[in-house]
Formats: sequence, C-alpha cells, structure tokens
Amino acid sequence: MSYVITPPAVASVPVAGRPERFPVHRIYCVGRNYAEHAKEMGFTGREAPFFFLKPADAVLPVNQGETGTMPYPTLTKDLHHEIELVVAIGTGGKNIKAADAQKHIWGYAVGLDMTRRDLQGEMKKQGRPWCIGKGFEKSAPIGPITPAAQAGDVANAEIWLQVNGKDRQRSTVSQLIWNIGEVIEHLSAAWELQPGDLIFTGTPEGVAAVVPGDTLVGGVKGLGELSVRVAAA
Repeated sequence: MSYVITPPAVASVPVAGRPERFPVHRIYCVGRNYAEHAKEMGFTGREAPFFFLKPADAVLPVNQGETGTMPYPTLTKDLHHEIELVVAIGTGGKNIKAADAQKHIWGYAVGLDMTRRDLQGEMKKQGRPWCIGKGFEKSAPIGPITPAAQAGDVANAEIWLQVNGKDRQRSTVSQLIWNIGEVIEHLSAAWELQPGDLIFTGTPEGVAAVVPGDTLVGGVKGLGELSVRVAAA
C-alpha cells in the first residue's frame, strides 16, 4: 500500500525485561477515580465513572533506570502531575464483564497524566471540551510495561510520587473508587477495546504544580519507578 505522505511511526512503550515493545492504539483515562482526589477537586461520592482520551503519540516512554525529559508545555502557567497505574490491554472486546476483565489485560505500568490545569479549568467554566488541558504532546509519560503474570498484587499495591525527593502523592490502588475490572466493564460498554489500548486508571490526592527543573519520581509497588524531569520549553 502506498500513501501520499509518510505514515508516522507507531507509538510504543518498552516492556520490562524484553526487547519487544508494546504498540499503543488508544489512551483512555479515568477521571476522579480516587475518593480523596475527587474531594480535592470539589466532588464527593461514588459518581459514575467518566473517561477522556489522549492521542496515542502523547506517550513519553521512559526506560527503567533512566530519566525522561518532558518540555514544559506551551500556553500554561499551571502544569500539574497525576501519578497513575496504567493497564495495558492485550485482548480486545466489547461489553466485558468485570469478572472477565483480567483475561484482557496484558500488563501494567506506571504513568503520569500531566495536565495543563489552568487551560482545563477555563474550558470547564465555558462548558467546552478540555482536550487542550490533557491531550498535548508528551502529556503521558510512562515506564516499561510489566506482564500481568509478573506484576504481583497490583490491586493492593502502593502508589506514590515524589517531586525533588519530597512526597506529593501516596496511596494504594485499593483506594480506587472503581476497581480495574469495573473500569474495564464501563469502558468497554462505550468503546470496543483493542489490543494496544492503555488505560490510565486515575490519580490519588496530592496533585499540584511543577515547574522547569523539577524531577518527578513515582512508582507502583511491583512495577518499578518512573522518573521524569521537566525541562524549559
């Protein structure tokens, strides 16, 4: 097959302990999926899960033991960090039941949903889509994907983030309002999941701004660490 322009390279993420890479199809994100984070954002209760997307090439893949570089994005003066457990889908499907969700998971990773909070907030006030706050270049830093069989007890793992060596976010995945299986059930009712999809499952409380020069180091127990330095634009 020929194209009128050269197709872009496939976005992909490293796999822990293997030379092959995980190709990215779509990036789904779950909003306000930890109770304490929902409260700090002005919401309470177990609301129905909602989702937003980032483009596949928003990933900023970082090899284990390395520090990725994220340029400070344009237009914002309020760039926030959100540490998240990422689920990598290996087998697609639609209307997947929570009890069957594990069969569709290829592995897990540590990710950051970086957010231009001021732009997101302004769009919310105007009742407009807030893609500009979430879907910009390199807004989804992610570490290597660990195959599910090697990931341990992810559902109860500690999740944390430090900025310049100081704690910002610390919780456990068990504090998810909607657990991994439930997220996949709700998500697959709206979209047919495909191999290569990534699901950012939500962030705990403690989100805050970062500036150029800051180094973010976060992790999920059993999945290693993700290190990212914010550089000048």
